[in-house]
Amino acid sequence: MAIADVTVYGAGIFGLSVAWSCAKRGAKVRVIDPNGPGAGSSGGLVGALAPHVPERWNAKKAFQFDSLIMAETYWAEVEAVSGKSPGYARSGRLQPIADDRLLELAKTRAIEAETLWQGEAVWQVRPASDFPDWAPISPTGFLIYDTLTARMSPRRAGASLVAAIQAKGGEIVTDGPSEGTEVWATGWQGMVKLSVELGKPVGNGVKGQSALLDYDARDMPQLFADAVHIIPHADGTVAIGSTSERGFDDPSSCDDALDEVIDRARAVCPALKDAPVIERWAGVRPRAKSRAPMLGEYPCRPGVFIANGGFKIGFGMGPRVGELMADLVLEGRDKIPADFRVEASL
Repeated sequence: MAIADVTVYGAGIFGLSVAWSCAKRGAKVRVIDPNGPGAGSSGGLVGALAPHVPERWNAKKAFQFDSLIMAETYWAEVEAVSGKSPGYARSGRLQPIADDRLLELAKTRAIEAETLWQGEAVWQVRPASDFPDWAPISPTGFLIYDTLTARMSPRRAGASLVAAIQAKGGEIVTDGPSEGTEVWATGWQGMVKLSVELGKPVGNGVKGQSALLDYDARDMPQLFADAVHIIPHADGTVAIGSTSERGFDDPSSCDDALDEVIDRARAVCPALKDAPVIERWAGVRPRAKSRAPMLGEYPCRPGVFIANGGFKIGFGMGPRVGELMADLVLEGRDKIPADFRVEASL
């Protein structure tokens, strides 16, 4: 093994994003994960890169917006270097509008988006008839359509990042020595470990279950209806997700909670009524106490860093997280928003 400038523990989306951003800047990186890339929640099925609603703007929403805007260029560069498609597309999203009050609220948010989204994307109210054969059932006959939401395939995106890091001379290994600066991006187990080290809860794991259906809607927007994400992927499948389970005995088992999610998806999107289920998946996502990513110096370990807690938004924020952590690790420039700092969860 070559001597590494940066050793990243964890080959999920945060770990790989940090490694890629460091490798792009010329650092020799080593990523260590005993279970291999994408073995945790980053190896799931859904891949929804969805924004917050355009109102009551704050640092977290602005950070996510910036990351979603940079995603198209980011994933195109990763694909160009790796030769592997991450399945990315800024395909937009449809959401049903339940009643007249919410219809007026959606129109107000459309106006807010004109300013807050800086002309980079739109939030519109559209008739459901604009999307025949795919629109979710909407009691008002209208939908929210935004053009900021994107999709990618978690597994393909992970494989693309791995190949890009390797193309820059980086290593992805299951074991190896720690050299250079350490970055810990070890998912929910890392959250539990840190809680034990500090003697107080700073984060935990939340189980999610999702499914993959055999239905080709690759050119259609994703849907969010009845708290279910419905994501058409480039390979002619549709991902359905997900549950949020605080308590669980088996992190990798699927049960009737997933069946209920699939039933809800078929109910809100009749096009999926007869689409066969071709895969079921379960995994545990890291959730920091603050509900925001945990970025910065590892508590009680000077010169060691942590990037964790991307609960439900890891792939959406991964590009920006990687850049900020590379700024900090390689150049000592700390631009991490206050809400995302480690101390926010302590």
